[in-house]
Amino acid sequence: MPISVQYLLLGRHRAYGGYALLLVVLFCVLQVHAQDTAHRKSPVGIEANFLAGRIVKHSAKFTAPVPPLSLAFDLNVAWQSCGTKDWHQRCGYPVTGIGIVYTDYRSNNIFGKCVGVYPNMQVPVIRAKNLEWTFRFGVGAGYVTRKYQRAPTMDTINTAISTHLNAFVLYVTDIRYHLNQHLDVQAGANFTHISNALYREPNLGVNMCGAHIGIRYFPETSRPKPLVRDLPKLKNRWLVEARAGISHKEARAAGNPVEPAYIGALSVSRRFAGKTKLFAGIDAAYHKDVYAFLINYGVEYGREKQHSWDGGFFAGGEYMVGRLGLVAMVGVYYQQTFLDFDPVYQKMGGKYYLWNREKGLAKEFYLTAFLNTHGVVAEYAEFGMGFGF
Repeated sequence: MPISVQYLLLGRHRAYGGYALLLVVLFCVLQVHAQDTAHRKSPVGIEANFLAGRIVKHSAKFTAPVPPLSLAFDLNVAWQSCGTKDWHQRCGYPVTGIGIVYTDYRSNNIFGKCVGVYPNMQVPVIRAKNLEWTFRFGVGAGYVTRKYQRAPTMDTINTAISTHLNAFVLYVTDIRYHLNQHLDVQAGANFTHISNALYREPNLGVNMCGAHIGIRYFPETSRPKPLVRDLPKLKNRWLVEARAGISHKEARAAGNPVEPAYIGALSVSRRFAGKTKLFAGIDAAYHKDVYAFLINYGVEYGREKQHSWDGGFFAGGEYMVGRLGLVAMVGVYYQQTFLDFDPVYQKMGGKYYLWNREKGLAKEFYLTAFLNTHGVVAEYAEFGMGFGF
């Protein structure tokens, strides 16, 4: 096999991570909807955290020198739900917010700095009188000042990031102490990630793990008396769902054209307790970037299209938060492209429901955003829509 072909085949492993480019659109729509309705009556607070951590080398291909310490400042505007919407009560009265993080990787000539904006949600793990353990996660967009480039200012050491604009992900766990009804102090651990989900090569992604301390202040109260109501019972219904999506990715090496992939799926789902779903189905995808690779390098001559699609059987679950559904699934391929991966794949991401009805032929109509991965290797980010019948 020619050396160039071997190089491009190995290039697929540069696609680590990037939970990115998945939930940003969905979470932004959720935030707008929430502020226009429930958050008008929900207490508003502000939270500030100082973060210290280090970039993690998650791949043998990550050869750039890592600074011993990176610093960040996180500012988050938070809304404490109090039961004005049904999903508040069904989900245990979560806290939602919009945050901004400024990260100084303390390596200006390689990694630069990053500013991330992210809608987020905090869910309780354990609650006591004045002490609680919580988990907060958010997905948004991040701008980095340094990226891989050959000109005009060369930075070929940084193979982690190849675009200025990336997806930004933050996970935080806190131990929080309530000093009073207004002021809290907290400390915990955090993880941040930026990448472009293989839209451009090279794209290892930058992961940072660390610890933080912070405060949170609510002028009115951080613990409003929740509104408890008799909610309408939702049936554990069965649905047949059809989904279509599209993805774009670079054709296996830096500088190659970006080509689309077309994805379709059929599944059967069952709803439980009005807030969760279990589902199983079959999908297929046609990858024009693989087709371009086979054409350009004369591989599988005359059978390029036959070796440019894949498909699998999958199963997964969905957690409903108002109009937003958080989705995770795992699948096994029955067909792979010429540039095959491991036999098992995963998808994670979300749905935003434009409608969700109990009666009628088309009971659900939603927008989707998913990341297709193979363990820690991301293959593509997928955006689309679907119906439930």
